Amino acid sequence: MRFCVCVFGREMMINCTERGPQVGVSKLICYNSLGDISIYGQESNYTTWRLAKMNLAIRGIDAQIAHGDTFHKDQHPDLKADYVLANPPFNVSDWRGELLRDDKHWHYGTPPASNANFAWVQHFIHHFAPTGLAGFVLANGSMSSTQSGEGEIRKNIIEADLVDCIVALPGQLFYTTQIPVCLWFIARTKANCRFRDRRGETLFIDARQMGTLVDRVHRELTDEDISTIAGTYHAWRGDEAAGVYEDMPGFCKAATLDDIRKHSHILTPGRYVGAAEVEDDGEPFEDKMVRLTAQLREQTAQSEKLDQLIWANLEDIGYGK
Repeated sequence: MRFCVCVFGREMMINCTERGPQVGVSKLICYNSLGDISIYGQESNYTTWRLAKMNLAIRGIDAQIAHGDTFHKDQHPDLKADYVLANPPFNVSDWRGELLRDDKHWHYGTPPASNANFAWVQHFIHHFAPTGLAGFVLANGSMSSTQSGEGEIRKNIIEADLVDCIVALPGQLFYTTQIPVCLWFIARTKANCRFRDRRGETLFIDARQMGTLVDRVHRELTDEDISTIAGTYHAWRGDEAAGVYEDMPGFCKAATLDDIRKHSHILTPGRYVGAAEVEDDGEPFEDKMVRLTAQLREQTAQSEKLDQLIWANLEDIGYGK
């Protein structure tokens, strides 16, 4: 069985041939089965292009990587991918979009020249094979923006039933920007033999509370965090041995197209997953209110004593009046 995989770092593509239907792409790359992988790529930044070629070469992976702008001179115009993995640059405004107003990639609406987010999304979709799947990172604004027609493009993509899953991630994950981001998972068709029929459904995962601070400004997702997110998505879409999916308030929710329409086609997970359930501590409400009221009265009295002490000290140094 043949699978084509496009991987975009900024604009990187990987074409992968897979021999067995049960071998995942990540496993295949880890196994380094060079006979099963053929790589094609394109990168506009010369330094990144050279690093990509070196990265592949030191792993003994043969590759054909082109140097050039994917939007304006796509070196793989006929490539159709079974998988697309991408981390495109966020909110790019200098992509010369005004020169591509009638481009063939814009099936769901012309993206604004001021922001390339939905140009990337539609570029990925354009390169889908009939059962193509994509996973990519975008800025959070892509889930809710209505500026310059972006809301209409997102609506059209949603109504085409392409959005499989949206994951809101915590901030501070990147070393080059503090901007919070999200993961989009898109499927050309949600009714195929590999997974269950997911037509008319989208999974929302709110992972903003996950991750661990490794220093004052940087956060990392632990292996357990990643496993929880991935396992939830896999269980929802019906992967074998992934377990049974259940909605979890505050974390994940399987929503219908009608649910998304009620939210004006905004894809922010927090709108769908709701609040996490608070564990009942067993204390009756009346007893709790008596206790908390007494505690508040005591703390208020302590606050008044501290205020008096502060003013007395200020008077001692001539500033109390």
